[in-house]
Amino acid sequence: MKRSFHLLAAAAALALGASLAAQNVPEIAYDANADLLKLPDNIHLGEAAGVATNSKGHIFVYTRSGASHATVGTSRTFYKAGSRLFEFDQTGKYVREIGVGVYGFNNAQAVRIDPQDNIWVVDRGSTQVIKFDPEGRIQLVMSRKPEAIAVRAGAPGGGAGRGAAPEGRGGPPPEGRGVGAPPPPGGAPAAAGAGGGRGPAGPAGAGIPGDSFVRTAGVAWDAQGNVYVADGQGDGIGNARVAKFDKDAHFIKSWGQRGSEPGQFNSLRGIAIDAKGMVYVADGGNKRIQVFDGDGNAKAQITGIGIPAAICITSGAHQYIYVSNSNDAESLDNGEIYKMELDGKIVGKFGRAGRVPKEFNMVNGIDCRSENELFVAELGNWRVQKLTLKPR
Repeated sequence: MKRSFHLLAAAAALALGASLAAQNVPEIAYDANADLLKLPDNIHLGEAAGVATNSKGHIFVYTRSGASHATVGTSRTFYKAGSRLFEFDQTGKYVREIGVGVYGFNNAQAVRIDPQDNIWVVDRGSTQVIKFDPEGRIQLVMSRKPEAIAVRAGAPGGGAGRGAAPEGRGGPPPEGRGVGAPPPPGGAPAAAGAGGGRGPAGPAGAGIPGDSFVRTAGVAWDAQGNVYVADGQGDGIGNARVAKFDKDAHFIKSWGQRGSEPGQFNSLRGIAIDAKGMVYVADGGNKRIQVFDGDGNAKAQITGIGIPAAICITSGAHQYIYVSNSNDAESLDNGEIYKMELDGKIVGKFGRAGRVPKEFNMVNGIDCRSENELFVAELGNWRVQKLTLKPR
């Protein structure tokens, strides 16, 4: 397969680096357990959007399986519920549900566990990132759920058409809700201004300084506890940036705008950070992973792995990247998961799209706390599989 690893020049412009020739990607053997999680008889999983494990080996699943409610007013629709957060022990035994009835649980996107075993939920419907402590108490809420969403033409209060707008926002925010001045080409970082206000128009997708998220895609942390949010899963609409905050969620800076140049994004799918603080962003619409330092300076991009969706970096002295080339809802094409070195060299791949155990259908989350023991969350198959890799 063809892939390339492009290096950026120090002057912030991309310089084409060494292009790796076509390579035969080794297949990694693996076993899969698709029946690990044991739910009570009256609870069903639904679309598994995110999966994560804590230091005890407990498994957390954020799933689109709640009883959602939309109340249509004269000109607006009020939306609540729609997703649930479950905890299982290391054997797959059901432990509890966390955050029952939480206001921001609308359309599950991801769940992550930080080094202190705090539980972070990313919801693309409410556009929020919510932090729970290990006991399940809310500690932090980032962004604000819109009070209502606009109604598409055709719903009560509208003209011809079908139903309400996507949950969380009444369509994309007005363009130009950005930083005080447009950043240089390539989406250079925008620092926090005095008070972090709205400011004059900025480039499309740059967003507002602060935590006004639109269709949040993921969250990650560096060694100092700074929080990085991949903000903008929308394809051609809404935000297209990475926003950085300190450990107490005070805004530091953001970078990115909509586009295909280095430092620009089109439908962010996930984010991960290595031990050196390098930030890896799954830029699905541009079919690449972009790599930045902690200040948002673009360093590299990895291509030739399809449309990267779920992304995870292992712990330990020798870190690896796992990334899925997830199939879309209309096909069972692709679906494989790649294992790579941090420099983008492919170590191997495994799996394909499908509906039976050991196959994958719309992988949206990967947990790789252990290099050879993974948990994979699938939207299309409504399940989490535990994978045991058998590298040669």
